[in-house]
Amino acid sequence: MASAFTHAFSALALGSVLQSGKLGKGLLLTGMASAAMPDLDVMAFWLDIPYEHPLGHRGFTHSILFAALWALGLGYLFWRKSSRELLTRWRIWLFLFLCTASHGVLDAMTTGGRGVGFFIPLNNDRYFLPWRFIRVSPIRASAFFSEYGLKVMANEIITVWVPCMIVMIIAWIFRQVRQA
Repeated sequence: MASAFTHAFSALALGSVLQSGKLGKGLLLTGMASAAMPDLDVMAFWLDIPYEHPLGHRGFTHSILFAALWALGLGYLFWRKSSRELLTRWRIWLFLFLCTASHGVLDAMTTGGRGVGFFIPLNNDRYFLPWRFIRVSPIRASAFFSEYGLKVMANEIITVWVPCMIVMIIAWIFRQVRQA
């Protein structure tokens, strides 16, 4: 898995590109938390649920269906407080869906694990993307704050954070040119 920091940062970049600031800081923070949240499935290890099980690590919480349902549930909380306009609802849902789904995409680019269950519950197979350059992050906090954890963060900064920052800068420049 990529680290929780990197998952959250990817959602921040996504929010920057989609201009979620127009929808509020609370939504942006919710998107960042949603991007990291699927890894709560590591509790499966302590519950003796096998990795390969649909509820195991990188299983249902990493699926496209879960991202859609999670976004729908969270989106409802924001819809009640925001405009009833359909476009606003759609943008909230899309942002939360993309943030949550980005988790599985990043994990499918890691060098470890057994793949991501993108299509659970329809198909229990696990998948990786052809590009696997993100070092797998340790699960335990004590292991993360170690020499290996520092190597993981350095790798994530180069492979995820820098490209995200480039995209954010390009989006900002594009908005500036459009406003001029």
